[in-house]
Amino acid sequence: MPQLTRRHFLQQSSAASLAGLGIHSASAESSAPIETIYSNDTTHIFSCLRLKTRRESTFSDERFIKSITEASEVDAHFLQPGLGWIPWWKSEIYSVADHYQWLQETHGVKGVDKISQYLLDGGDLLETLVKTCKPLNVKPFISFRLNDGHHVGDLAEALKQGRPTVKMSRHYWDNYESFRIGSDLKNWDDAVFDWSIPEVRDYKFALIEEACSNYDLAGLELDFLRHWVRFKAETSLEERQDITTEFVVRIRKMLDRTGASRNLPRRHLCIRVPANSKVRPEQGINLAALSAAGVDMINLSNSYFTWQDKSVATAREEAGDQVAVYLEMTHCTMTGKATNGSGTQPYLRTTDEHFYTTAMLAYEQGASGVSLFNFPYYRYHVTDDIGPFHEPPFHVLTQLKDRRFLREQAPSYFLSSGRRDRILGERTLPAILNRKEDYTFEILVSEKMKVAADGTLRLRSDESIGDRKIEVRCGKTALKAIAFVEKPIPHPYDDTWLGSNEDTVCFSFPQALIKGKESAGITIRILAGIRVRLIYLDLTFP
Repeated sequence: MPQLTRRHFLQQSSAASLAGLGIHSASAESSAPIETIYSNDTTHIFSCLRLKTRRESTFSDERFIKSITEASEVDAHFLQPGLGWIPWWKSEIYSVADHYQWLQETHGVKGVDKISQYLLDGGDLLETLVKTCKPLNVKPFISFRLNDGHHVGDLAEALKQGRPTVKMSRHYWDNYESFRIGSDLKNWDDAVFDWSIPEVRDYKFALIEEACSNYDLAGLELDFLRHWVRFKAETSLEERQDITTEFVVRIRKMLDRTGASRNLPRRHLCIRVPANSKVRPEQGINLAALSAAGVDMINLSNSYFTWQDKSVATAREEAGDQVAVYLEMTHCTMTGKATNGSGTQPYLRTTDEHFYTTAMLAYEQGASGVSLFNFPYYRYHVTDDIGPFHEPPFHVLTQLKDRRFLREQAPSYFLSSGRRDRILGERTLPAILNRKEDYTFEILVSEKMKVAADGTLRLRSDESIGDRKIEVRCGKTALKAIAFVEKPIPHPYDDTWLGSNEDTVCFSFPQALIKGKESAGITIRILAGIRVRLIYLDLTFP
């Protein structure tokens, strides 16, 4: 009898436990046509405008349609209609008109935001999404945030004033005392709702069901990252998994029922979850169980960042071969310290080569495709202090599913500290490198991408390290120090927090050292000077 592996045990156990509910794993065939996903948060349509233009502009179908058509080369468009508390569609559960009538008549809250005014004037984001995607041959999805907390930062002041803000739905305001997770009014982890309470889950389900019942959507994404916390500390991991899996079972049945009533093909069910497998159990995310519950697509997110890791291979091992796995990529690979509040962090742009290399690494691990998140934020947002800004590199969208093209590209590898974010879990960087001690960092390497010349290895700190004497080896080979290189390969993102000769040291990297390998071990030793705080490491080939 063949040995039962951990992966097969998880798959069989999950499938057996759900078989009685009439839920079965999706076939790979239903997911295969989707290779590129584009996530549209809608808010970028205004937040990427400068203040004067924003004040003078209105939200319109024309602006919204442009946000879809500019990314027309993808296979699926995932629309995030607001925060998941107030429907941005024609709703009988809680319409925008209901919301503003309640705010104004009960609480005397004045003013209407621009997207709400569009909705009050008869606009319908989901209807426009479906109509726009159809001639483009792009599949329209709704991406629904299950416990978003962007509004809860206002809670303390709202309670002080004795009235809600425009972002707070009546459901939230009426139930925050009994449904919220904790008591810290300013902490998202405390102020969002507790999913162990059935009414909390039922409200989210009702909104999702309404959208899926009334629009010809190709699929649904459940966004478990907005906000990641859904349970109190005392809720056991087993209870969290049961609650989460049962909710997904309920969603799968609803998708099948509403899709059939609209004469649609089987709808796709996607989940957006942390790429780091070690943090998923905290919120009841078991990929084997959720795949057996009817999930077709798993979208692996490293929060705000493009990241190169082994998360696809791990997810594939956990979920099996019958579900599509995607790696999410974003506009940046690392952020720095905010200069003036939220959104003012300098950020290191994801280059074309970063996209191509990260996609190829994902495909080599078994990815079905890739997704793009926060892609418009190459454009102006918040402040000129984090510029200059650029148009997003939409030209990469057609290339990301062309594996032949990707194999012909020179790779650009990196390790990043990202930022402090619980979704990232335990990070390799930042790391403190003490003097006269060896520290080895593993960089994933593509076996298929083209390397025709020696590369450049760079080590970056967030402090001056020009006075350090640093030895770097790959295996037993010592690397030769070279002069500072700001851009090892050309890209348009000049003057965008690229590092300097004070905080970055560079080394020549012989191409032979990575030939035929899956990873490269970079060993660093500080020979002279005080310790080094390493925040970024990249290896680029021309």
